[in-house]
Amino acid sequence: MKTQIIAITPKKVGAAEIRMIAGVLAGGGVIVYPTDTSYGLGADCYSPSAIKRIFELKQRQALKALPVLVADVASVRKISAQVPPLFHSLAAEFWPGPLTIVLKAADVLPAELIGPGKTIGIRLPAVPWLRALVRRAGFPLIATSANISGRKEIYSAEKVIDVFNHKVDLIINGGRTAGVMPSTVVDLTSRKPFLVREGAIPQSKLSRYLT
Repeated sequence: MKTQIIAITPKKVGAAEIRMIAGVLAGGGVIVYPTDTSYGLGADCYSPSAIKRIFELKQRQALKALPVLVADVASVRKISAQVPPLFHSLAAEFWPGPLTIVLKAADVLPAELIGPGKTIGIRLPAVPWLRALVRRAGFPLIATSANISGRKEIYSAEKVIDVFNHKVDLIINGGRTAGVMPSTVVDLTSRKPFLVREGAIPQSKLSRYLT
């Protein structure tokens, strides 16, 4: 397939560029884009066909849920079946930023997205243009790392193009991403919160929330 490749300056993404990217997503397209951690694979989180393509691209079992990006904290209630009080404390301190919070998923989300556990990982990125893109698109953006499952995250545009050219609809070249680690993941779906993955936010900064 033909892949469109556009170059952006992450701190100066214009409205026309955001509108174009949102159009690709609204049409069921799959994109590769820079985040505040690594490059990610993205699509409309409500599109089962796009979700299937992402699993195929990553060579990942469809039993695993895919995380999403939201434009603001208020959006979380639309995609979560339950928002515990601790969520608001974590969001107030660490969002926008590299913290993925796992909550129970709302019934409106496709089964292909949330997996058998019926949970959803949610993050508010520390990238203004990404939040603007999600707001413009009108739906949360899938935000799984742009790599083959089991391999390292990708931080350079050159590597992303090498791996995903002719496989996705759009690659957004934003240069090298600033992050050197994936997001930290905290699960709030049980009685006691627990750390799923230590990443850009160290466990020491979360310890008072995990007791």
